[in-house]
Amino acid sequence: MSASANRGRGGAGATVVTSQKVVPGREEDYKRWQEQVNRAVRVFDGFEGTELYPPDSADDNQWVVVFRFSDVDRLRAWLGSASRRQLLDDGRDLFEEEPSQEVLHGGQPAQEAVTAVVSHTVRPGREQDFERWQDKVLKAQQKYPGFMGSELFAPVEGIQDRWVVVFRFDTREHLDQWLQSDVRRKLLDEGRDCVADYDVREIASAFSGWFRFGEGEQAGVPPNWKQAMSVLLALYPTVMVLNLTVGRALTHADVPGYLGLFISNVLSVAILTWLLMPLVVNRALAFWLAPDRPRSRRTDLAGAAVVAVCYAALLLVFGLTV
Repeated sequence: MSASANRGRGGAGATVVTSQKVVPGREEDYKRWQEQVNRAVRVFDGFEGTELYPPDSADDNQWVVVFRFSDVDRLRAWLGSASRRQLLDDGRDLFEEEPSQEVLHGGQPAQEAVTAVVSHTVRPGREQDFERWQDKVLKAQQKYPGFMGSELFAPVEGIQDRWVVVFRFDTREHLDQWLQSDVRRKLLDEGRDCVADYDVREIASAFSGWFRFGEGEQAGVPPNWKQAMSVLLALYPTVMVLNLTVGRALTHADVPGYLGLFISNVLSVAILTWLLMPLVVNRALAFWLAPDRPRSRRTDLAGAAVVAVCYAALLLVFGLTV
């Protein structure tokens, strides 16, 4: 996929990315509060969808929520509404610090990738210098493996005065390689003349493309440990069945092992992506996987137990048939 740069001004859509550091031990309370927010925002004109991204680790405990609207005026109506202000007041004790938000006006829909959202406070009168500096940053990013695109969003009048840059890499490793590079550190030093400060937020998930719930309305991804258990649940029988059918056929046809393995991998990924994960696993385990639904520890344990029983059943079936 070719890299791209977008000034984020041409489209009518508007998005707000909110980062919230939840008080340790209050995660379930936060989920219930976030569900109240989700119900409230759905009734507003122009609302198109929301995504919830849990933290990558318990140490971080920073949750990211994305709200998408058809245009900035409708987003502004939601941000300034009395119902939202009341909800923020109700949830204030759930957070360690004041939540931060970045508003993106226009731009392209997010691709399935690891995304970084960087907000900048640009020194007054240095806006053109900042844009030239961002062009230089983009040229450097394009040389790094896995870079998928970058978008630059200007301040939105009446909502925020910060500039926001969103860039994507295909994997977390590639994103970290760029974020920790000497080239980037040198560019940050060069940009200090026009940038007073900046803040980086990452949005990522190990298997996000296989986990979609409520497309366009309640989309999101579950915690990584649930994703791993669910993928294994679908992957194991897929690989076993392919080995017993396609694998044997390829062996009898004297197809080289390296080529046969490649063909089997292509088939298994296709089956998981378009059949088993969206149509079987996600639907059957939605009560346990959907990240936006408040749940008790009992529900989490029950879901894990169901998956473990399925593991045992698959092992028994294949143990008796192979």
